This record gives sequence, structure tokens and C-alpha cells, in this order.
Amino acid sequence: MASWKGQSRGTVLGFRIYVFLIKKFGLYTSYFVLLFVCFYFVFFAWNATKSIYFLFRKRLEFSPVSAALNIYKSYFTFGKIQLDRIAIASGLKHKYSFEFDGIHHIEKLLKQGRGGILLTAHIGNFNLAKHFFDEKHNHTIVNLMLTDREHEEIKEYLNSVIGKSAIKLITLKDDLSHIFEMNRALQNNELLVFAADRYLENSKTYTEAFMGLPQKFPQGPFKLAARNEIPVLFVHIMREKNFHYHFYARPFMALEVSPKIILKAYLENLEKMLKKYPHQWYNYYDYWNDFS
Repeated sequence: MASWKGQSRGTVLGFRIYVFLIKKFGLYTSYFVLLFVCFYFVFFAWNATKSIYFLFRKRLEFSPVSAALNIYKSYFTFGKIQLDRIAIASGLKHKYSFEFDGIHHIEKLLKQGRGGILLTAHIGNFNLAKHFFDEKHNHTIVNLMLTDREHEEIKEYLNSVIGKSAIKLITLKDDLSHIFEMNRALQNNELLVFAADRYLENSKTYTEAFMGLPQKFPQGPFKLAARNEIPVLFVHIMREKNFHYHFYARPFMALEVSPKIILKAYLENLEKMLKKYPHQWYNYYDYWNDFS
């Protein structure tokens, strides 16, 4: 099982071009340019292209031809989601519609007064969480747990364009100082959000079947929830047709609670999302060790 190296692909120049296109020519022109950009990635981002092909071919059991054709659609969907993020934050939110599916589970969770853990993944567009919570709740109750080591210049540039994320960020650190921030958030009845589908090298993991193969997952969020009896929701924000985003929130419910039981329930929920939205899975590396 391959660990994630902690760095995402992209350049500041690419983001600058798209911000320029959105602001000067509009969103549709940006989508049009994206049609050509995706061809570049199909042929020159070879490891990512292979990972997409094996997702469709081996995990979702598409035919060889269908798996190859869906590589392009996967890249194009990913590009649209990145453009949507910039467009919504730049004043074009009115072009989009948002659906709240299971938001009452968050309301019920918050009434318990113990905080909560939201488990998501690198699927869909959870970067839009602020806009969903602004509609129904104060987004300042949300703490996003970060392990992503994206290039700092990209983050700084996006912050200068769309503003710094209003959702609070807690970075997972080697000195474990993030534990104090997490405990403080839970004591204040706030929410901790983990993208629990990746693990970093040297981190403690559990091994569990996912899409037909054993895979490793970080122990941290599952242990935290089970040992402290913290309510858990599985949440995803998925793009649908016609500029529509669908927010899903589903509660973890079981007679017995343990880290592994929560993990299995999380993976069952994630498999359903992946099969329903196969082009919105963004782990562009050898996730299941299919390359060997």
C-alpha cells in the first residue's frame, strides 16, 4: 500500500492564468481553456494518468477502452472543481446552487455539546465547506485538520486572490502540539474535519479492505473518536450537473464502538461516494499499488 508524499501537483502560473481568465472573460471561457489543458495532463502527468486508469479499470471494473476514455473526464472534472472554488470565492456564488442533505445531523450533533468529528476524503470539493456552513451554521465552529504540504507559494497566491480561509486550520505537527488545539476545539463544541483516506509515511495506520484491496489508513481520527466517545459524521461535498453542489452528511451509528468499526463504516460510505461520483476521486498517485 502506497503512502502519500504530502505534496500536490500545480504551479502558481497555472492558477494565475485561471484567475485572470475568470475575472476578464468569465467562467465559461475558463472551462473552454480547460478542455485543452486536460489533454496536456493526460499525456504528460503520466503517474497521475496511470492512477486514474487503474481506478476505472481495476477498482471500478470498466472495460479497457472505457477506462482510458474516462481519464480525460476525470481531469476535466477536477479542473472544473478548482475553477469553481476560485469563482465562488471571487463573487460568482450566485451562479451555483447548493443542496443540504443531512444537515440536521450536524445540528443534532452540536446540541450534544461535545463537539464532533467530520470524516471526509480527497473526493469532491470540501474546499467549499465555508459556503455551506455560512448558510446553516457559523463556519468558525469548523476546524480543518491539515497534513497537506502543498507548495507554500500556491497557498499564498490563492489567499491573496480569494482571501484566507475563514474556516480554522489546525496543522498536524511532529511535536504533537496540535493535540492541545484539537482538545480546545472539542471543549468549545466545535467540529474537527479529517480527510482520512490518506496516510503519510511513518504514521501509525490500520489496514482495511477498500474497493476490493487492503489499504492503510491513519489511526489518529478513528482512535480520537472512539476513545473519547466523540460523535462522528461522514461528510462530502460533491459536484453535480448545472453548477450544483450536493452536501452529504451521514452519522456513524453502531451498537459497539471501536476505531476499526468506525473505519469500516467510513470506508463503506466512501465506497458509495466513489461509485456514484467516480470522476471526483483525486488521489492521483499509486493509491492501491497497482503500478507494480
